[in-house]
Amino acid sequence: MSRYLIGVDVGGTFTDIFLLDTETGAVATAKTPSTLDDQSRGFVAGIAGLVEDFSQIAAIVHGTTTGTNALLERKGAKTGIITTEGFRDVLEMRRRDRPTTWGLWGNYEPVVPRNLRRETPERVLADGRVLEGIDAADVAAQARALMAEGCEAVCIFFINSYANQVNERAAVEAVRAVWPNAHVTAAAEILPEIREFERLSTATLNAYLQPLVSEYVDRLDHALRARQSGGDLLIVQSNGGLMTVETTKRQPVRTALSGPAAGVTAAREIAAAAGFANVITCDMGGTSFDVSLIAEGEAALAAQNAVDFGMTIRMPMIEITTIGAGGGSIAGLDASGLLQVGPESAGSMPGPVCYGQGGTRPTVTDANLVLGRINPERPIGGGLERLDVDASRDAIAAHVGTPLGLSPEAAAEAMIRVANAKMAGAIRLVSIERGHDPARFAAMPFGGGGSLHTGALMLEVGLDAALIPRFPGVTSALGCVVADMRYDRVQTVNAGLANADFTALQAAIADVEAGLSAQLTEAGTDFEAVDRAVELDMLYEGQTHTVAVPISAPDTLDEPSVRAAFEGAYRATYGRILDGAPARIVNLRVTVIGRRRKFDMTALAPKAGRCASDCLLGMRRVFCAGAFVDAPVYDRLSLAIGERIGGPALLEQADTTIFIDPGLAGEVDGFGNLILRREG
Repeated sequence: MSRYLIGVDVGGTFTDIFLLDTETGAVATAKTPSTLDDQSRGFVAGIAGLVEDFSQIAAIVHGTTTGTNALLERKGAKTGIITTEGFRDVLEMRRRDRPTTWGLWGNYEPVVPRNLRRETPERVLADGRVLEGIDAADVAAQARALMAEGCEAVCIFFINSYANQVNERAAVEAVRAVWPNAHVTAAAEILPEIREFERLSTATLNAYLQPLVSEYVDRLDHALRARQSGGDLLIVQSNGGLMTVETTKRQPVRTALSGPAAGVTAAREIAAAAGFANVITCDMGGTSFDVSLIAEGEAALAAQNAVDFGMTIRMPMIEITTIGAGGGSIAGLDASGLLQVGPESAGSMPGPVCYGQGGTRPTVTDANLVLGRINPERPIGGGLERLDVDASRDAIAAHVGTPLGLSPEAAAEAMIRVANAKMAGAIRLVSIERGHDPARFAAMPFGGGGSLHTGALMLEVGLDAALIPRFPGVTSALGCVVADMRYDRVQTVNAGLANADFTALQAAIADVEAGLSAQLTEAGTDFEAVDRAVELDMLYEGQTHTVAVPISAPDTLDEPSVRAAFEGAYRATYGRILDGAPARIVNLRVTVIGRRRKFDMTALAPKAGRCASDCLLGMRRVFCAGAFVDAPVYDRLSLAIGERIGGPALLEQADTTIFIDPGLAGEVDGFGNLILRREG
């Protein structure tokens, strides 16, 4: 009988593995260097380090950065667009925005150049009436022309297809009859919602990713089956839920923030078990620092996001703010002589200077090493026997210390302060700038490097505490294990509230829900429960921006109940309502969630811990506030529940190192988390 449930998160530097033995409740973790030329190699190798018999695997859940990286690096497939005559420039016109807030100029290149955006005659009116049908022969001719240009994928986008998909579906059939592969995207199938730019952008990016992501998940699936793995392979979506491989291949745009979303999902579960309703997650990997806010036990979801300027994806996503401040972020002086850290990263190859793989420019990891906060004899993640402290010190001196007149240690501390300032800014962005008091929140660091910086961030931003998970370095992989299966769908209604047809609206909700439930059934997974949620996007007539209106009883909709729900949501958002103004229903949104068996967080707790003095590994000189101090080093995973350690101190484990700053103290809770608070 299959027994292992495995979560795998592939990052830019490391591939993280979390394994749960469903028979014994035992857990195991691993980190292995990512193989960027073919991520499936590091993926399978990491699992093989924990499991000999792949046939014992019940399921593998994967948080992937394949789509994210392809978008950021613009390395997707060559893609074409076939659109309504007169609308080939929608993708380029975008909305009225610009790359920098205060800049009047900026360049934008759409992922599909103008010569690959082809037009064809057709017209559907905004009310869904067909004014002109398609010319199938012309559509096929446009498809052949795109094939001749070398396009691997194509997006079909007609201007009002959200109101009636008949023309778009007919065009898709005509294209598929001549297209050499399955990479044909219909915009209204991806996003049947009003607003032409958002629909086109989302669908185009789906087509842009489809060949790359499909090839990746197929290669991964085949590599696992070659090892006789009989378990399902599931993929984490940007909304924190899971989907099947087949859905991933059809809608890869749903993976745009897959890996970071898995981490937030794990953080929510860990925080809830530990009694923290409000946390700010801080995921620090090798390349980036990802921040998200969980308030009253719920992660913030956004209806749309932009992976990069102009690359808008309108899909439900966990709200994540990303900056270039990871362990591999490179430090140096800018043209004006100011110290900068990131966004350029050394990645996993060549990596930081201390890795000895050809890197010459100092990184945040090099700075932490020179400051004594990382043990050079115990590199995390495996693959390296030791870290080269002298090489890091020389690189910091050459690129930062000597130009600024600082010692290597003072320069390294300056690098950490700059990096911390950037991270603190990201935390303020998701908290203070959105009306949340940081003093009500705890930081939750994860990723390989987050626990080295948490204390400083806690003090600088004024956070109440910090909750450091039992296995910070593999939290996103744990998130893969605890995530539920989730599917979302939006459909435009565009009707005034006063004259809305609620019978038709209820029928539309039931139809969308049935389609999403069918996707759950397609997964072939047993769920403990299936939940549904319905929201309406609403606004007052004449407004542009909508508010999300939760509908608690979608089977008994009427005008008074919907108006009351809208006014409650509007007042909560803006502090008042526009009494007497007519309201409009723009979209309906349906979510169906298949609840998987809950992971028992007590499995992470230390079974037979020891007192702090028995876990002491030695002492190490650590550079703090301009001087070296002696700090005790502890074996973190051996500490018993209730043990308390004051700073400065270092706690080491295979997947990360924790630095407790002076003035702070950490205590092990009943789940093996380390809770940091101010002393006294």
